[in-house]
Amino acid sequence: MSNHQPITHSARNPMRVGVLGFGGLGQAAARVLAPKREMRWVAAADQKGYVYSTEGLDPDRCIEVYRDRGSLGDLEPGGTHSTQSIEDLIRRGSQGVDGYFLALPNLPNTFMASVAKAFIESGWRGVLVDALKRTSAVEQLLELQDDLNNAGITYMTGCGATPGLLTAAAAVAAQSYAEIHSVKITFGVGIANWEAYRATIREDIAHLPGYDVERARAMTDAEVEALLDETDGLLKLEGMEHADDIMLELAGICDRDRVTVGGVVDTRNPKKPLSTNVRVTGRTFEGKISTHTFTLGDETSMAANVCGPAFGYLKAGINLHRRGIHGLFTAAEVMPQFVR
Repeated sequence: MSNHQPITHSARNPMRVGVLGFGGLGQAAARVLAPKREMRWVAAADQKGYVYSTEGLDPDRCIEVYRDRGSLGDLEPGGTHSTQSIEDLIRRGSQGVDGYFLALPNLPNTFMASVAKAFIESGWRGVLVDALKRTSAVEQLLELQDDLNNAGITYMTGCGATPGLLTAAAAVAAQSYAEIHSVKITFGVGIANWEAYRATIREDIAHLPGYDVERARAMTDAEVEALLDETDGLLKLEGMEHADDIMLELAGICDRDRVTVGGVVDTRNPKKPLSTNVRVTGRTFEGKISTHTFTLGDETSMAANVCGPAFGYLKAGINLHRRGIHGLFTAAEVMPQFVR
């Protein structure tokens, strides 16, 4: 019999969480957190400043100030302008933040690893969750496993929609089979205005033929607009370098070359151009070939399917951390826990 009791959270003893990055994803994260009783949003940072409040932050007020003034540093009270906002916020909230969602663009491709190193060097102990996309970015974090463990940090990587929700679904679906032949993830994303998700769209453009991370990062807004004009606002992506492959390989599900990811992003229409799904094909112990398909509801937005799992994994990570379990984990290794 295990004597493990899950750690409980309540409105009286909520998990104190921060959001790094306050573009479209960061703002959506703030809205997702607003009704949660088990989590209190106390910290956030953008490129020009940060805000910290032990009493909790008001999403509507933060979004209004960010959109009108360009930085959370202009928020009163609690806002501070900074040219190194992440490092300064880590120091300011060192004892008062249990975990952070890194709603940051991974541009350049080394950026998320550099953020992880900043946390390691700061002496802060807690939980980090990212929604990384690229296999090579996750490989950089794998090199930091020992450093994260020694620093007392529990890091959950690839915990968005894909990688994340769909990777976890594939890991569960795989259990019906003796051998996995293929995992195929197909996503459809619809957004009314690409400018609300500038960094995310640039990361997607980096997957197009003829583009890479550095070229996409260097594009001006006008150049992005011109590209989208050429494609009628659609980005059609195939054979993407997506960390679902390494995550499923690390989990022992299948070799990474059996995992494929692709999809369509409509940057001018909130309606999804196609349904997001994962198809897991394999052979059962009886020798039958079959396919499990898990399809996300078309009404769920990209933000809902990224931020919801991210905070579910953050809750799971905080519970692991409080039990003394540190190091690097992926969305295919740990079940997310629903945040009430």
